[in-house]
Amino acid sequence: MAKQTSLLGFFLFGFLCFICLPAEAALKKYQFDVKLSNVSRLCHAKQMVTVNGGFPGPTIYAREGDRVQINVTNYVQYNLSIHWHGLKQYRNGWADGPAYITQCPIQTGKSYVYDFNITGQRGTLWWHAHILWLRATVYGAIVILPQQGTPFPFPQPDREEVVILGEWWNADVEQVETQGNALGLPPNMSDAHTINGKPGPLFPCSEKYTFAMEVEKGKTYLLRIINAALNDELFFALANHTFTVVEIDAVYTKPFSTEAILIAPGQTTNVLVSANQVPGRYFMAARPFMDAPISVDNKTATAIFQYKGIPETVLPKLPTLPAQNDSDFALSYNAKLKSLNTPKYPANVPLNVDRHLLFTIGLGMNPCPTCINGTRLTASLNNISFIMPQTALLQSHYFNIKGVYTLDFPDKPPTPFNFTGAPLTANLRTNLGTRISKVAFNSTVEIVIQDTNLLSVESHPFHLHGFNFFVVGTGIGNFDPKKDPAKYNLIDPIERNTVGVPTGGWTAIRFRADNPGVWFFHCHLELHTGWGLKTAFLVEDGPGSDHNILPPPKDLPSC
Repeated sequence: MAKQTSLLGFFLFGFLCFICLPAEAALKKYQFDVKLSNVSRLCHAKQMVTVNGGFPGPTIYAREGDRVQINVTNYVQYNLSIHWHGLKQYRNGWADGPAYITQCPIQTGKSYVYDFNITGQRGTLWWHAHILWLRATVYGAIVILPQQGTPFPFPQPDREEVVILGEWWNADVEQVETQGNALGLPPNMSDAHTINGKPGPLFPCSEKYTFAMEVEKGKTYLLRIINAALNDELFFALANHTFTVVEIDAVYTKPFSTEAILIAPGQTTNVLVSANQVPGRYFMAARPFMDAPISVDNKTATAIFQYKGIPETVLPKLPTLPAQNDSDFALSYNAKLKSLNTPKYPANVPLNVDRHLLFTIGLGMNPCPTCINGTRLTASLNNISFIMPQTALLQSHYFNIKGVYTLDFPDKPPTPFNFTGAPLTANLRTNLGTRISKVAFNSTVEIVIQDTNLLSVESHPFHLHGFNFFVVGTGIGNFDPKKDPAKYNLIDPIERNTVGVPTGGWTAIRFRADNPGVWFFHCHLELHTGWGLKTAFLVEDGPGSDHNILPPPKDLPSC
């Protein structure tokens, strides 16, 4: 197994070196065939949706400044779309991918070319299906190398490896989701977590379903870590080794050392690790973080960090991961994340804010006569549970199609209350609707995302399409608009595209709305997104044609 993994690693590294050649073209083309494949894990075999038969799917390799074209052909029974998570898609929401937000899904037997430029971004991002729960199996990495001749702002690694954390269900994932929705309850949790699609030897029938990475004593490795799990924030560590965090969400950070990382669904983290221990076999391990009274799949996925020449009969050592409910680690880890903020990689934090928004997160129950308890779980922002339209919002906006959405999403919750006080079980006038918010071009926006104790407090990772944002503040309890802004970090706050709102707390983010289009804003826990914890921003066109939405492609899918 180790020799096979080593050959694979050298092949990938060789491929990376190949695409670094100066003669390499600036246009990258990929073919994604979405099809059913037979996959076995945990003594269970099933057919599931994959891209090109892989689990995970193929890695997209490109360089900052490249143009990328990905032809997606849909051979499965589900209509679907693919989102290129973290790519800003300037003026080009047609390539962003969330179904019914920027495009109608690709129908069975049809194709669509995602055509986009990678401008001003480099690092690790990822792609995934953006409809139903299909991203449980339809996902992969995006590796964006710096421009030719531009070094990393940290020591050059000897090799790099993509490490994608995910989940596995023995049952068909779409049937699991459908059953949960029919009952009005959360769907069954996953049966295992995975590392590069494999759960590791702590699970049954998994000896050959273990990812192994062969390393050499004295060398340094860059791990490009992605959390592709549907519903779990994860701790990740490597036994006896220390990580140096150098990048998150394709933005360089001030380097810092840590024994473990915390990574929420949708986030990416690049770390350096030196093979400086006694040669042996060491487990990499991933396990959930949950500091609220909510059930999660608490099993540990493992992979092997194997020094060259060590026989496979040597038992790997497990790392010590933080406790499942270790809130202190979570808060202290996130507090260490700072933008590099150098002349080459500045932190252009908006210092003045044109629009202040307060979004409250709410969980609740709506009547459902056919559900098992007579109620269905729901989720809301500012007491509005978002209803997905049947025509894509961007198409509706661009072609001036009426009646698809309204521009009356409130800037603050309609009913103030003690957000993080005693648990509340009643919905506070929760409404259903396709309500979004219009934002002036190039205006600066601050969003305070506030967790609440409606049913239960919980940590929520929020993702904004079309932009990076700066995380200027965070805290536990209720946001205080008079006192808390004085504590903001406006010098070197971390810049990213997905941020965790702490359990029973708040997070403040700022961004400049310089990207015209319609951009999704949602919790990246798939469970909550499906319940309605989402909205969108309609950013108006700017002055001049070079600040307007690009015309749509001719092969844009129809609803």
